[in-house]
Amino acid sequence: MLSVNDLTMRFGDKFLFRNAAFQLNPGQHYALVGPNGSGKSTLIRILCGDATPDKGDIHLSPLFKLGTLKQDHYLYEQETLIDTVMMGKTALWQASLKKRKLLQNPTLSEEECHELAHCEKIIEENDGYIAESQIGALLEGLGLKSKVHSHKLHTLSGGYKLRVLLAQVLFSKPDILILDEPTNHLDLYSIKWLEDYIRQFPGTVLISSHDRSFLNGIASHVIDLDYEMIKIYPGNYDQFEKTKAFDAVQKEAQLAKQTKKKEDLQEFVDRFGAKATKAKQAQSKMKAVAKIESAMEGLYVPPSSRRAPHLDFRMSRPSGAIPLRVNDIHKAYGEKRVLEHVSFEMEKGEKIAILGANGIGKSTLLEILAGRTNADLGSFEWGFAAGFAYFPQDHSKELDRSRTLLDWLTNALKGIQEQQARQMLAQVLFSGDDVHKTIGVLSGGEMARLILAKMMLSQQNVLIFDEPTNHLDMETIEALLACLKEYEGSVLFVSHNRYFVSNIATRVIEINETGVHDFRCSYDEYLEKRGIDHLDRSARRNAGSSSKEPMTKAIYEEQKKQRNSRLQLEKQLKKAEELCHHLELEIGKINSKLLSEDYYTHTSHEEQLQLAAQKKQLEKQLDQALADWEKAHQSA
Repeated sequence: MLSVNDLTMRFGDKFLFRNAAFQLNPGQHYALVGPNGSGKSTLIRILCGDATPDKGDIHLSPLFKLGTLKQDHYLYEQETLIDTVMMGKTALWQASLKKRKLLQNPTLSEEECHELAHCEKIIEENDGYIAESQIGALLEGLGLKSKVHSHKLHTLSGGYKLRVLLAQVLFSKPDILILDEPTNHLDLYSIKWLEDYIRQFPGTVLISSHDRSFLNGIASHVIDLDYEMIKIYPGNYDQFEKTKAFDAVQKEAQLAKQTKKKEDLQEFVDRFGAKATKAKQAQSKMKAVAKIESAMEGLYVPPSSRRAPHLDFRMSRPSGAIPLRVNDIHKAYGEKRVLEHVSFEMEKGEKIAILGANGIGKSTLLEILAGRTNADLGSFEWGFAAGFAYFPQDHSKELDRSRTLLDWLTNALKGIQEQQARQMLAQVLFSGDDVHKTIGVLSGGEMARLILAKMMLSQQNVLIFDEPTNHLDMETIEALLACLKEYEGSVLFVSHNRYFVSNIATRVIEINETGVHDFRCSYDEYLEKRGIDHLDRSARRNAGSSSKEPMTKAIYEEQKKQRNSRLQLEKQLKKAEELCHHLELEIGKINSKLLSEDYYTHTSHEEQLQLAAQKKQLEKQLDQALADWEKAHQSA
């Protein structure tokens, strides 16, 4: 469907990828992964025709339509949301416009009647008579309520405008859908909706994202951009990680084996090459060395572009038992009320996730607590010895773009010496001349790491994070997860990344249309207590009405049955994953034996046959286990 041949692209002196060749096949869903700066966005721009590679060809059949999200919302500022989305189908939109214009005339000529009939035909062929309901469902799924569907696009914030453009792309029903970080401007509910939509999408999909849960939900294949190469792996993100790690171990073993063989041959050449009686043998050995060196070139792997920062949050001193009290906070912007009656106490060591739909006031609450804005009513109080460090969603609120990294960090906190700042910058992957870069030239991920450096230097006992994973790559997200798990202080955070929330939260505070709901438990336990997956928008609507409508016994029993069924599926899925991992390890052990030095000379023929049969049986079991995993995954 879409094929790439001999693709090479560099940025300055650095190669992003070279001589890449791959194909995107019909119906397959590809997750594009790689660290920040590896070239994911550049590759997407090339595939969409918005950038030209240094070398290589892109072939897309003219029979297939490509759809991608373009951030050109300024073109539609005066259009309603419904009309903006409908423009995704050009023929339908133009026919609808023509029809509207014709119907403005009180009388129609014969020619105009024919034109109207032609418009009606185009509208019917493009499902135009159900288009508004389809568009409404798309906008609802992406978190835009029906009451704003007739509003002009300019009335929305930037993030919501991008949601409308995403709906436009989805409505166009392309054969190939390519999206770069589509989850960045979505809340948890909308991400779950998009995941379900993509999973059922019949065409080819290529999506770049740093959201592990999302990628696990949508990917049939992973395109890995690393080592200046592009390689496709079957399976979702978790499977890709295991396979890539296993491949690396195998390649290292092969390289070690070939190196040892080369050294042995070279030793013979060095010892006997000058002796006439051994000259013929030495010459033969030299040819063998050349062959081995040629084979080793294929095993050479350039340094990985994946790098993880060293994150370590420490406290200069612990807080008291209650580091934060929030009492009846209210906040409104004009007539829009975003927070009402928000009250809670944070206990020392808790890691609290604030959940809720976009626009419900989560970020506003954190801004109030961080002293960046004021509440209209209510108050909050920091407890004994409590001090906080704040990570804002909008990095520009924290950073001075005109200063260098070293200058800003040295002056961001009192008493910080230049050597301390340099050391901390190195921990977040800024070293050498990087520290003299101007902040304004940094990427979103680099700015995020700089703010994390300041937070680590502050050594506070309360950390406040507002969407910390938005611009971070997988390696930095994993590093942040690991250090926050070990952090002994308290954490208050907002995140739309389910993997991050489920691994960090020890308590969940949900803010929705019915009020503030406090769950003193992990994220997974919270879902069980709610009896629903709140990431499912339809379930969320039902939950919103449950406080007003009594739950019947039949509904309760049905929900209980669904919970039990889901738990059984999750157990089956986990069991299948563990079996696949075990079998892969056993096969890896056998491969290591087969690759070991002098295996065939020191192992009897009977033992070789037994080991080969054992490997064949394990591979057969792995095929069945993978099939069982796939079945359980689809059911879940």
